[in-house]
Amino acid sequence: MRISIAIFLISLAMPALADDLPVFRQGLWEFDRSVDGGDGKPVALTTQKCTDPTADMKKKNEAALGTCKMSPVARSGNLYTFSAECTILGVSMQSKSVITAESDSAYRVDVEARQDGITTREQLTAKRVGDC
Repeated sequence: MRISIAIFLISLAMPALADDLPVFRQGLWEFDRSVDGGDGKPVALTTQKCTDPTADMKKKNEAALGTCKMSPVARSGNLYTFSAECTILGVSMQSKSVITAESDSAYRVDVEARQDGITTREQLTAKRVGDC
């Protein structure tokens, strides 16, 4: 349950002010995700999806507003940092996320989440690979 809640939180880990994020091109995107649930055994998953990452981030932000308290986005060059405190199904969790915008066709998200003394880490690398 802890890992599924962490993955749910991470999927919502978009800043409260999504307009402060860079704009990404829509198209066919490849997402490489690595999740370490705190046991030192990362799980990797690669998916492709026709999407608009900017619109997806805004939708996830709207969904998170009911369960999470988000910090303002801190920007330094192409790095966007924010944190969240969430209560999901009665479980409290804190996270810190860093988005590295490489271009309008590539970005990386690093998330560290803490729940019940256990720290989970996720890295998502996303790149646009073509048109839909």
